[in-house]
Amino acid sequence: MASAQGAGDSESLWYGGVDSPALRFEEHRGWRKARAGTLHLPHGSAWTPMFMPVGTQATVKGMTSAQLLTSDAQVVLGNTYHLALRPGGTVMERLGGIHRFMQWPRGVLTDSGGFQMVSLLQFSQVSEQGVHFQSPVDGSEMLLTPERSIQIQNQIGADIIMALDDVVSSTTTGPRVEEAMYRTLRWIDRCVEAHTKPRTQSLFGIVQGGLDPTMREVCTHSLVEKNLPGYAIGGLSGGEEKDKFWRMVDICTDGLPRNKPRYCMGVGYPEDLVVCVALGADMFDCVYPARTARFGTALTSSGLLKLRQANMALDFRPIDDHCKCYVCGHYTRAYLHSLSPRDGSVGSQLLTLHNIEYLVTLMKRTRQAILDDEFPSFVQRFMLDLYPDRQYPTWSKDALHHAGIDLH
Repeated sequence: MASAQGAGDSESLWYGGVDSPALRFEEHRGWRKARAGTLHLPHGSAWTPMFMPVGTQATVKGMTSAQLLTSDAQVVLGNTYHLALRPGGTVMERLGGIHRFMQWPRGVLTDSGGFQMVSLLQFSQVSEQGVHFQSPVDGSEMLLTPERSIQIQNQIGADIIMALDDVVSSTTTGPRVEEAMYRTLRWIDRCVEAHTKPRTQSLFGIVQGGLDPTMREVCTHSLVEKNLPGYAIGGLSGGEEKDKFWRMVDICTDGLPRNKPRYCMGVGYPEDLVVCVALGADMFDCVYPARTARFGTALTSSGLLKLRQANMALDFRPIDDHCKCYVCGHYTRAYLHSLSPRDGSVGSQLLTLHNIEYLVTLMKRTRQAILDDEFPSFVQRFMLDLYPDRQYPTWSKDALHHAGIDLH
């Protein structure tokens, strides 16, 4: 696969020893906190920083695995809660795991089901034991404990699995945030104890703590003491102020070990991705590229392109002149505009493919800029393309200045 070129074939490349037998992270070059690396997993090597498409039910909505391969995505996400409902962990294990199930030869990461505490708030109730869900499909009850979450993820068979955390909305304040953070730390021990396949699956812990700097530091420090294969930054990208968002990311990456991958959960806006790379994050996921495609919107180097607008009807250019994806190579804005109201399924599929490849390629370009020691100038050009009037958002200017990059 293209993303593993130069990785070599020796077994020593794939496994990281006693501490992380199913993962090895190489940092090739860094610029301050930003770094270009390779994440070696049982199903292949992935270049970092990277964007990971979200395939909630073992598929990115509206796309086949073969189509997704054309975007050169290296790792895809699956959702433990939804896969537990359909088809179920036992069925997936009997079918040979998620890679065979969805015919995907590259890396897979499964979340723990914790995010559904927020997205399905009206159907869930959390206690020290776990999370009680009522299925939105048939009304059946499910108790998702840390042990059960890990058991299901062991059955699903992803390369990277996530610890069950107590998740609250990023805009929540007060004692519930502290309660969730300390419960997350108690649950990580139960997750580690329940994990039966550490030689083939890497368990990541998730930093919580809301928008409180002290709680973020406490949670980060406590998780690092567990010496896990990797770490995620959770509980953000949920509508909080951007100024607070980047500061929490920065606090977390400051405290996480440099020799382990850092996964910033739920981040998918192009500007956010580049800023978070500058702050030291390596991995990102979000439903954004697929969701915005379903509304007829494409991601481009100069910002959002709304293909349902009337002025697209006679525009015979590709979505983005600089994009090398299949869609930009074969279809015009006018064609995609004509599909939008008449055949939303095909139009959404094509826009999803473009949007995902745009973000995957953006992270490849970011990585190459770090390797070429041109990261600051790359970021400046990227931001100028988005804001040709140089009216940069205050939050991104402040974040990049903090990271050592000034926008002029």
